Amino acid sequence: MWKVCLAILIDMNELTIARQTLAHRGKQLEYFTIAWNSLEGLIGIAAGVLAGSISLVGFGIDSLIEVTSGATLLWRMSVDADVERRERNERLSLRIVGGCFLALALYVAYEAMLDLTRKSAAGPSLPGIVLACVSLIVMPILSRAKKNVAQGLGSAAMNADARQTDFCVYLSAILLAGLALNAGFGWWWADPIAALAMVPIIAKEGFEGLRAPQQ
Repeated sequence: MWKVCLAILIDMNELTIARQTLAHRGKQLEYFTIAWNSLEGLIGIAAGVLAGSISLVGFGIDSLIEVTSGATLLWRMSVDADVERRERNERLSLRIVGGCFLALALYVAYEAMLDLTRKSAAGPSLPGIVLACVSLIVMPILSRAKKNVAQGLGSAAMNADARQTDFCVYLSAILLAGLALNAGFGWWWADPIAALAMVPIIAKEGFEGLRAPQQ
C-alpha cells in the first residue's frame, strides 16, 4: 500500500514540476511578446503617422494592445499555483484585452471611413513594408509556441493570446497588401480599405474576450 501511495506522490510531484516548467516557459514567451510588440507598435505608429497610413497606425496600436495582453498573461502566470486567483485573473485578463480590441476596431473603422470620404492618400512607407514582412515571419513561430504552453496549462487566456498572435499574422498580410498596392501602383484607397479589412478581425477578438464566462 505504501508503495502505491509513494508512486502517487511521485507522480503528483512530477506533474507539479512539469506545470511549473510550462508556466516559466509561458512567462518567457510573454516577456518576448511584450518586447517585440512594444518595438513593433512604436515603429508602426511612427511610420504610420509619417506616411498618413491608418492601416499602419492601426497595426501599431494593435501591437501595443498585445503588450497589454502579454502583461495580463504575466500577471496570470504569477499566481498559477493558486487555482482561485488564477481563474479570476484569467477572466479579467480576457476582458481587459477584449475591451481594448473593441476600442481599436471602432477607431480604425472611423478613421478609415474618414480617409475614404476625404480621399486622403497615404504616402509610401518602406519601414511599414519591412515591418509587415518581418512580422509575417516572427508571429507564426510565436503563436505555435504559445499554443503548446496553453494546451499544457489548460489556459484559456494563453490560448486567446495565441489566437491574437495568429490574427497579427493576418493583419500583417493585410497591411503588407495595402502598403504595397499604394506604393507600387499609387492606389490611394488601398490603405483605408486594408484598414477596414482589419476591423472584423480585431472586433472578433474583442467580443470573444468580453464573452469570457463569469464563473
